[in-house]
Amino acid sequence: MAQRGDKRGLAFAAIVVIILAVGAYLWLWPDAEEPAAERTTTSRTTSSPAIASTPLATASDAPFDVYSFLPMSKEQLAAAADLAERFTAEYATYRYDEAPQTYADRVRKYTTADFGNVLARTRTAAGPVEQDDRTVSTATAALKEIRQIEKTSIVFVITGTQQLTGKGGAKQQAADYAVTVSQLGADWRVFDLRPASEGQDGDPQG
Repeated sequence: MAQRGDKRGLAFAAIVVIILAVGAYLWLWPDAEEPAAERTTTSRTTSSPAIASTPLATASDAPFDVYSFLPMSKEQLAAAADLAERFTAEYATYRYDEAPQTYADRVRKYTTADFGNVLARTRTAAGPVEQDDRTVSTATAALKEIRQIEKTSIVFVITGTQQLTGKGGAKQQAADYAVTVSQLGADWRVFDLRPASEGQDGDPQG
């Protein structure tokens, strides 16, 4: 028969085992007592941060006049763009039987004196335009973008589209030009033209 002291020892040992088991449970599963809804909220917060529903950059209802921030008026900008378009169309329009000087005189009315002289020298040195192919080019031009605006000059990107005919038949081709227009008194003149991909660095090209 077990003695009273032995029974107390067995009971104490059983209590110790239960305490150790509970401690191990809490150690291995620390969130076991955390409510399910709270665990779900915590998981969502750490895995996918909340995204603001309203963009930080928003437009107000107040009127915004972009021309008030430019160094020239709306009318001046429009006049400069029109000049760049007309010049580009004239520049890309030519025919095989047109004298080089006639072509130079035709386009230089849109340009500064210096750039007009560059175009005249370039065209005169090149001789008749594709004389052997009997090429005729009729061009149109349209503003594509405004690349740069300064106080007295603007760089436009103008797309020139040519309708070409010659011995080889007819075709159409287009090219983008960076056209720099400079203010000359109350008027504007073309200061430079080159392929748009080349930018505006260096000497003017014809």
